[in-house]
Amino acid sequence: MMASYRSIPATSAVRLAKPTSNLFRTRAKIDGRGLDTSGLTGVLSVDPEGRTAEVAGMCTYEDLVAATLPCGLSPLVVPQLKTITLGGAVSGLGIESASFRNGLPHESVLEMDILTGAGELLTASRSQHPDLFRSFPNSYGTLGYSTRLRIELEPVAPFVALRHVRFRSVPEMIAAMERIIDTGGQGGIPVDYLDGVVFSPDESYLCVGRRTATPGPVSDYTGKNIYYQSIRHDSVGSGVGQEPTKDDRLTIHDYLWRWDTDWFWCSRAFGVQNPRVRRWWPRRYRRSSVYSKLVAMDRRLGVSDWIEKRNGRPARERVVQDVEVPVERACEFLEWFGDNVPITPIWLCPLRLRDPEGWSLYPMRPDHTYVNIGFWSSVPAETAGGPESSACATNRMIEAKVSELDGHKSLYSDAFYTREEFDELYGGEVYKTVKKIYDPESRFLDLYSKAVQRR
Repeated sequence: MMASYRSIPATSAVRLAKPTSNLFRTRAKIDGRGLDTSGLTGVLSVDPEGRTAEVAGMCTYEDLVAATLPCGLSPLVVPQLKTITLGGAVSGLGIESASFRNGLPHESVLEMDILTGAGELLTASRSQHPDLFRSFPNSYGTLGYSTRLRIELEPVAPFVALRHVRFRSVPEMIAAMERIIDTGGQGGIPVDYLDGVVFSPDESYLCVGRRTATPGPVSDYTGKNIYYQSIRHDSVGSGVGQEPTKDDRLTIHDYLWRWDTDWFWCSRAFGVQNPRVRRWWPRRYRRSSVYSKLVAMDRRLGVSDWIEKRNGRPARERVVQDVEVPVERACEFLEWFGDNVPITPIWLCPLRLRDPEGWSLYPMRPDHTYVNIGFWSSVPAETAGGPESSACATNRMIEAKVSELDGHKSLYSDAFYTREEFDELYGGEVYKTVKKIYDPESRFLDLYSKAVQRR
């Protein structure tokens, strides 16, 4: 990798030569060679006694989980999609249903080796180059690229017992979520995993998971059955004040990847949820990495836009976002979203930071609960503010509302902030100071250029 870095002309921006990505923002094509990371894949070692793993920066969570589960261990947070890399989740953030206990993936990093813009390979940790360590999350490769990471692991059981709890109102669901987070359990039983889905204002669910070693039948959502559809039910509560529930069980492996098979619910765009199509769609191709390639191809060729135009329908604005808002503002955001953005279902995932010192480029209050709200679809551009602003009107509305509610938006997808808005939200002067120290010649793009200007 160092040789690859040195071979890139000093006048050229350094970028990864990476064939795939889990980013959802278009980027300008670059001429010339990129940074070769082909030797940075795989798990370097797993220490079952110390409950740690050393991994290369481009190791996928799919490979890491395959190495740790035989030891009865898993990363503290396993992002939902198999091809997300450790380096990507740390420099670009990630989340999952253990985040209400374990925070975000970068918080379990003990140390990492980073190739900086100055061409140095530095080991960063809470005690070594702490300014780089704390600014690296959410820097998206603008401060450097991780080549090795040593992370914490936690024990897991062979199975996850799931309970899908239905609510008739979103405020009731958010209140129940807060109770579980505050107490660490439900009905006196510890809760290990927690996320939720909103299908409509009067149909929402908390998906409560508990690790268990008790053997028994398990469900399989890699075949004809679809996980998110299995959540829904119309059961009757067991008593006064008792919400209706539905129980399920998965292996720990299938639980960690339950969302990948159908890309949450986004596989429906390709007809994969139609039983007749699903029957002939090979199982090995039911995974997020295949769907993301289809989306990339569609964007290159403009097939969807052509179909909309041919059928006399307006162009569509892509709205693919994850936002975090304080839990006490979650109901307000969801009500506003339901009134203004015609997208369902919506994914909810609560989180609390583990580290009391926080992280410079994605400031959130420690010891406070936030709710990640994910929505991934498109809306008719004509409903988004007229022809002049239709390309980004809904996204801009969302950005403004999230800021109004003291929240943040993840930067893996399209962003439309002004430079001033962006600096206020994502590190500002702290980022500029660290950038000057570790990338004095600006070999890497700056964060605004990459996230908003899509360079």
